[in-house]
Amino acid sequence: MDEHAKEAARTYAAEAAKIAGQAPGLGTSVARPVDRVGVIGGGTMGAGIAVALLDAGLQVIMVERDQPSLDAGRQRVQNVYDRLRAKERLTAAQVTERMDAFQGATDYAALAQTDLAIEAVFEDMAVKKTVFEQLDATLPAGAVLATNTSYLDIDQIAQATKRPQDVLGLHFFSPANIMPLLEIVVAAQTSPETLATGFALAQRMNKTAVRAGVCDGFIGNRIFAAYRLAADMMMEDGASPYEIDEAVRALGYPMGPYQVADLAGGDIGWATRKRRAATRDPLDRYVQIPDRLCEAGWFGQKTGRGFYLYPDGARTGTPDPEVLAIVQAERERAGITPRHFTKEDIQRRYMAAMINEAANVLHEGIALRPSDVDAVAVAGYGFPKDLGGPLYYADQVGLDRILSDIRAFAPEAPRYWQASPLIVDLFGRGEKMDSLNRKAPASL
Repeated sequence: MDEHAKEAARTYAAEAAKIAGQAPGLGTSVARPVDRVGVIGGGTMGAGIAVALLDAGLQVIMVERDQPSLDAGRQRVQNVYDRLRAKERLTAAQVTERMDAFQGATDYAALAQTDLAIEAVFEDMAVKKTVFEQLDATLPAGAVLATNTSYLDIDQIAQATKRPQDVLGLHFFSPANIMPLLEIVVAAQTSPETLATGFALAQRMNKTAVRAGVCDGFIGNRIFAAYRLAADMMMEDGASPYEIDEAVRALGYPMGPYQVADLAGGDIGWATRKRRAATRDPLDRYVQIPDRLCEAGWFGQKTGRGFYLYPDGARTGTPDPEVLAIVQAERERAGITPRHFTKEDIQRRYMAAMINEAANVLHEGIALRPSDVDAVAVAGYGFPKDLGGPLYYADQVGLDRILSDIRAFAPEAPRYWQASPLIVDLFGRGEKMDSLNRKAPASL
């Protein structure tokens, strides 16, 4: 299975990039020319996006709110190139050439001649709408306005402009100059030409581009949130975060979910959970353990501790007895008697949760094909290439087993463990997920 799965992973990435030419209405669309790109925000993500664009031979104008912030953003870009030069991956002349194509500004007027702008500011709807109002007032007619939001509703963002047809999502993954995945998110009024321009830019940056629809988290983060909740429930029910990470690594992942959380920064997920709190159904199970860590200021590597300890700036964490004490206290608060989970118990729940939500994403049309979901998982979330992708893997182990697992887990959290209608339908017809890869994709 391993070699077949690896070949599937390679093929799916290539197939995802062809979707712009396959979807109805896009076959004859022509991408707009892009030579000058604005990047709004010079933080870690904005700087990484700027590097990816510079590496593709584009002119980049970074806009920040004030000169100190702009100087910091410029330095982040310079630091990336200094490291590459030190590793002899770039020559001094190549670094100079890239930095000569970089400009900075504290006024949106500097973007008056840009072909495309990518917003990479704080994940807050009001802030992003303000940015898009400024872009709408400044960029020339026909320019593409893109947001790098990870979760927020791009239709709402587009409504802050008078040209929603020119708005789309370009969701990069950090570090943006290294991670190959780019989710290209189609809003309700995104024009075919705007979408084609996004795919052309992705190709120029040598990214694995996957078309996605609008929902909270799009393809990748929506699925990630679902299987991270499965991990959190197992942690509250008796498995330690370290046992869960170990079991996930044994599947072939480079890191487990709690190592990933520490690397990304626990405050990122915390902000999302707080944003969703007002609309969260009180009947849904909610595990508070990650919130307790964030309330203590333990955000992961950047604060020296999260689920793991990172003494003296260590990049590899060590287990923290205080975290285990918090976990136990939360179990007691929730009235849960902890039970033992084997490695296989953990793996089966983790994979069933992932596959089930992936099927829901496909069922709702957020992704067009199972292979697109698999391309996202492999290129952006460390899914083991040896397993091909979550929906490829589901076909290999059998939808009957996945459905049986979901139904067996249902008594633990009935509202969470509800089998996707797509899995039920395919199993009932005796078909596999792969059967959907061979059907013409519908327009989003």
